[in-house]
This record gives sequence, C-alpha cells and structure tokens, in this order.
Amino acid sequence: MKEQFLVKHAVGGRAFIDTGKQPVEYMYKQVEDRWVFTVRIDKERIAELLKWKDELNVFIFQEFENQPTRKVWFYVGDDAVHYSEEQGELKIIAGSQIAYVPEQFSAQL
Repeated sequence: MKEQFLVKHAVGGRAFIDTGKQPVEYMYKQVEDRWVFTVRIDKERIAELLKWKDELNVFIFQEFENQPTRKVWFYVGDDAVHYSEEQGELKIIAGSQIAYVPEQFSAQL
C-alpha cells in the first residue's frame, strides 16, 4: 500500500503539506476518540500553515494495488494545531474522520 498525507486549508483548498509532491516525515495514531498526527518539519516550511491553523483539514489517501484508492478525511478543530520549534515537530489533533472510496461515493449520489 502507498500512502499520501495532505494538510489543506479547509476553505480555499490550498495544500500546505502534500507528501505526493514533497516527502515529509510523519506518523499518526488513534488515541481514544482522536487521531494525533506528528510531522517532522522545519518552521520555514510551515509558516503559512501556522497562520491558518484553525482552518485545516487532514487527508490520508491509501492506494492499493488491486483496489480503488481509499481516502480518509480528518476534521481538525480549534486549538488543535501546535508547533514545537525546539523539536521541529508539528502536532495536529483531529476529533473525527470519515473514510470513503471516491468511486463508490459518487455512485451513491
């Protein structure tokens, strides 16, 4: 499976982080009813993202060899994005998510 990680501006759709275009070290895990994303990145690369930190969406696109791409959309709430300059780590906490396969979703409309 191949995975793509995106952090986008919720309103304008502008991508701040897109591992499909530029590799970034990241990990995520579910902690109780939340998902915690940890991204290793220097502040210069995310300065613009931090200006819009209360208006972000996170996506994971999972590409499988013999199946359609599965997209997972994580909803990021207020005060859920924090950056530690000392560690070079961005933390994003999502409170909910929805997973879907675009081909199946559009067929249901």
